[in-house]
Amino acid sequence: MIYEKNIFQKNHKNIDLRFGLAYPNIYKTAMSSLGYNILYNLINERQDTWCERIIYPNTKSIESNTPMKHFDIISFSLQFEEDYFNVLEMIKQSEIPLKRKDRSENDPLIIAGGPCATANPMPLSDYIDVFIIGEGEVTINKFLDKYMENKNLDNFLDIPGVYVPQFNNNTKIALIDDMKNAYHITQPIITKTDEEAYKTVFSDSIMLNVSRGCTRGCRFCMSSYLYRPLRETKIEELVNIAIKTRENTNLNKITLIGAAVGDYYDLEGLTKALESEDFQIATPSLRIDSLSRKTLETLKKSGLKSITIAPESISKLRERINKNISDEKIFSVIKNAVELDFNIKLYFLIGIPYESKEDIEELANYIEKIANMHKNRKYIKFSINPIIPKPQTPLQWEFYNFKDIKSKTRYLKKKLRKYNVKFESPKKGLIQYILSCGNREVGALIEKSLTEEVTLKEWQSYLPNYNINDELPWSKIDIGIKSNFLKTENRRLKTKKQTPWCGDSPCYNCGPCNQKKFLN
Repeated sequence: MIYEKNIFQKNHKNIDLRFGLAYPNIYKTAMSSLGYNILYNLINERQDTWCERIIYPNTKSIESNTPMKHFDIISFSLQFEEDYFNVLEMIKQSEIPLKRKDRSENDPLIIAGGPCATANPMPLSDYIDVFIIGEGEVTINKFLDKYMENKNLDNFLDIPGVYVPQFNNNTKIALIDDMKNAYHITQPIITKTDEEAYKTVFSDSIMLNVSRGCTRGCRFCMSSYLYRPLRETKIEELVNIAIKTRENTNLNKITLIGAAVGDYYDLEGLTKALESEDFQIATPSLRIDSLSRKTLETLKKSGLKSITIAPESISKLRERINKNISDEKIFSVIKNAVELDFNIKLYFLIGIPYESKEDIEELANYIEKIANMHKNRKYIKFSINPIIPKPQTPLQWEFYNFKDIKSKTRYLKKKLRKYNVKFESPKKGLIQYILSCGNREVGALIEKSLTEEVTLKEWQSYLPNYNINDELPWSKIDIGIKSNFLKTENRRLKTKKQTPWCGDSPCYNCGPCNQKKFLN
């Protein structure tokens, strides 16, 4: 049994447009997405539009049980590449023609947004009519206004942040210019349920959007490049939003949301200000170098029980990926977390460019040393994942070596078998890489998977292999980062040369701050 509070119910006779906000993953994942929740509230503020949620595996809306095929627009949120399979499955199950070329004006217009759509829309470009590039709240109302005037695809080409595959137009990312212009939810949907499958990650807390973007420049991380520069909400505004949301929901716990919460200009001041209003504070993850003893004590006092940190690898490999945090700092944070009785989860990567067998042996010893810092091993968990080269990052020219990663995973499983370690499948990593960095042809493989099993050999035949001067499939998408900057960062993988965080050093002219991509 599920009970939802603060959903929108409208009379379809009094509106002009039915908008299906589709999420190609399960309910608890969908409703834990701040972006998905923002669009739901923002679109429903329009008097002429009713935005309803359609969440996988269902193909009917939650609000009115309307089938997908009866909506005017279906909008997919693409947060994870593995969800591409569910996108096509939902379209097919709805009896909507899968391919764009086979649909008529009587079928819904199908659009998509989110980080995966922004970075590389090509794998789904034969199936999606329009991609929203950047932060959807900048573009969506302009798009809907245009739709009301004229539904033809060429009518959307003059909207910044819109990519139309049929025309393969050059598209520049559209982002919020200042967090004071961002949409902050003060009346979120509250889900009450006894069913574990529907309990959202933040079901008992207010998602407070403290910042967007990250300029740390970790060379493997898509978030570190897509949404530059860092934009932050002021403390006073965040406190006001939190108080107003509490009045509307009776929730008293705050979850700080942002790609770089630990880089917030005054994290200690923010936590103190929220504490003074009797809020409890949590955060999904923080950068290690932002976790002082005092910050951990404040978070513990506010009720936080677990922390998630990402050392990524051993010291010299962290240098390669531009995450130059000292071992001394890492062990200090873990020591403090153990003493404060936190549950600790740590993320590590394997398959970093130029990583040797000796590096993996050192990594095993490194993880073992961390595990032994806690008397009770059940309170310290590890996740080891293959590094996935992502589009729009310095790793976009790198190759996913399946055989090498499989061998390293096997070694680490044997070496670390007595510890609480979860390993991501090398095959799953291979598929994610192809979906991330593939071209339009990859769509045929996704479609084939709907009716039959795709073999590993078939997946491997689609493996990208780009040289640094190749034109890349996503070249029409301009996120503002200069190509030469990414190439320099790629060369620095080999030399281990660091690119300082622009928060602490002069501007290194990567591009976004110099371009007019902010549109509201």
